Amino acid sequence: MITVSDARAREPQLLSDLKALVEIESPSSDKSAVDHLAEFLAARLEHLGAYAQIHQIKNFGNHVQADFAGISESKPVLLLGHIDTVWELGTLKQMPFRVADGRAWGPGVLDMKGGVAIAIHALALLREQKVPHPPLRMLLVSDEEVGSHSSRQITERLALESQAVLVLEPGQGLDGAVKTARKGVGVYQLKVTGVAAHAGVDPGEGASAIHELAHQIETLTTFVDYSRGLTVNAGLIGGGTRSNVVAAEAWAEVDVRVKSTADGKLIDEKMRSLRARDGRCKVAVSGGINRPPMERTDKVLALYRRAAQVGQSLGFRVDEESTGGGSDGNFTAALGVPTLDGLGAVGEGAHAVHESILLDQIAPRVALLAGLIGSL
Repeated sequence: MITVSDARAREPQLLSDLKALVEIESPSSDKSAVDHLAEFLAARLEHLGAYAQIHQIKNFGNHVQADFAGISESKPVLLLGHIDTVWELGTLKQMPFRVADGRAWGPGVLDMKGGVAIAIHALALLREQKVPHPPLRMLLVSDEEVGSHSSRQITERLALESQAVLVLEPGQGLDGAVKTARKGVGVYQLKVTGVAAHAGVDPGEGASAIHELAHQIETLTTFVDYSRGLTVNAGLIGGGTRSNVVAAEAWAEVDVRVKSTADGKLIDEKMRSLRARDGRCKVAVSGGINRPPMERTDKVLALYRRAAQVGQSLGFRVDEESTGGGSDGNFTAALGVPTLDGLGAVGEGAHAVHESILLDQIAPRVALLAGLIGSL
């Protein structure tokens, strides 16, 4: 059985790999940068004995798939992660990779290059110690941070061929709880068309799109139900041309979060039922739920309990949490495939300048992931 001590012996090499991953900057919006990291990882995974292939994508970065043989004829286990980050090229100048104060720091180190490094070394330990395991697939996508538009179909296809999905996103909080539930995510666009007029000469001839949008946003607040985890947030708004013109156009971009598929349908109906209060204005609603919720089903719970047993055998506790953020695990769980999220690094500051991971949690996470794979 792989131990935490076995994993700790790999820490110097893991940190070296992590440094290389972080220093290959890979913002979602820069295809060439993400493609460079995809090539690097494909070569690294082939070195571990995988058959690696790169899914060529036209308008987004390429995705990496690596297949590892197993000893049984069972369905494979899918390790799922992403290689894109929210950080633009040049961020390293202000946020260089460094190891200090018991942490590793740098753009994308937590979300989620730390998880990728942990998976690489969990796989290396399984290989070195000849631990029996089912066939494995690793899929590292390039567009998770911007909606997974080009990767969702591949993710869902591979998930349906798998017995379980292990998601390499960060653990929850500084205790590193794994995630057994995630909210579904929706993005809607509200466009209001009004009637322009001179605000001083003939304001009554106009119908303000901005005023109408304000009414619509007030209505949105009535959709919120914190008791059931349903939230609606108008996060971006705009409209008008000048202060002395009754606005002919206004718009808002609205974020929606839901805990259940039923609430996803409910909020979609509510959003599409919006009507203008001022009959001279028109309200158009587009968008929708783009990530279904990851619900805490019996299949998810069974996989968590297995992980908790592995953690106990390694000498530490594995807790579970839910979160309002979405991941690609939302897609796989919604298909009914057993999915456990948050098996990556432990730290804080994702998408923030203090992004970092805890060094003393690296070895336990490597051992946990390796042990969980070996138990399936």
